[in-house]
Amino acid sequence: MKLHELKPNPGAKHRRRRVGRGESSGLGKTSGKGHKGQKARAGASIRPGFEGGQMPLARRLPKKGFNNARFKTRYAVVNLSTLEAKFADGDEVSEATLRAAGLVKGVWDGVKVLGNGDLTRKLTIKVDKVSAAARDKVEKAGGSVAEAS
Repeated sequence: MKLHELKPNPGAKHRRRRVGRGESSGLGKTSGKGHKGQKARAGASIRPGFEGGQMPLARRLPKKGFNNARFKTRYAVVNLSTLEAKFADGDEVSEATLRAAGLVKGVWDGVKVLGNGDLTRKLTIKVDKVSAAARDKVEKAGGSVAEAS
């Protein structure tokens, strides 16, 4: 088989639909848009949930219950394997140094270090939260953990 012998599978290629090209094409006259109305007009797009001015279902139904999600504390997560790659022996790891290294970006309520990966360097970690596994690995490597609040 050669490159010039390659062909798409039968039925894989379709002809482009040419609307408004005569009644016998099946898509002449109104071009598949029906008669008049907002969706027949050029540039027509109606946002999801819009019901033509009728009160939408999402607003008709009673709202019930309380969701605490908006008050949740969101932490930027950093793993030990990342700290091993980015920091030298004896460095201090804080939110400021993590942001300078490009490991934490955006708006967060704090930083949490997780224990994924191995650590061989002595690091002084001063962040908001540290998992138990991460704390053990840091202390075994000779480093220290102080939770900054």
